[in-house]
Amino acid sequence: MKEALLQAEKALNEKEFPVGCVITLENKIIASGRRKKTKGYYPGETEHAEINTIKKLHDSSPELPKEKMTVYSTMEPCLMCFSAIMLSGFGKLVYAYEDIMGGGCRIEKKLFPEFYKKRFPDIKQGVMRNESLELFKQFFSSPENNYWKDSPLYKYTLNF
Repeated sequence: MKEALLQAEKALNEKEFPVGCVITLENKIIASGRRKKTKGYYPGETEHAEINTIKKLHDSSPELPKEKMTVYSTMEPCLMCFSAIMLSGFGKLVYAYEDIMGGGCRIEKKLFPEFYKKRFPDIKQGVMRNESLELFKQFFSSPENNYWKDSPLYKYTLNF
């Protein structure tokens, strides 16, 4: 998770939404990435940290056993990213800060179609949550950042 937080810090330093992600195999980092394209009036809503990291892994090492891999993210993956994690077949997901607006990990497994239920990863939440929360506080406190300004996540984060 420390490396994912470093990726989130890089995103924050680039004035991007501070989400970082790494994928490990046998405790070795094999791919990393961060959120991109949140600046400006038209954010790129498919440039999430998890998607960018999964793309890097698929481009560099598609043959590796994803069921033995762990995805670390500094924020609970949204529905799009959580679906990509399941479709890719990753065995474990660890995240830091909960996404109260659209996190996909807290949806009950029984509500997913059978295909997804079989690919549901083991999930661990709240790992290094406070460190991730601090990055989001910095992001939302900056007048330069308008992404999700005044959203439920913005208000939730700044009330801690």
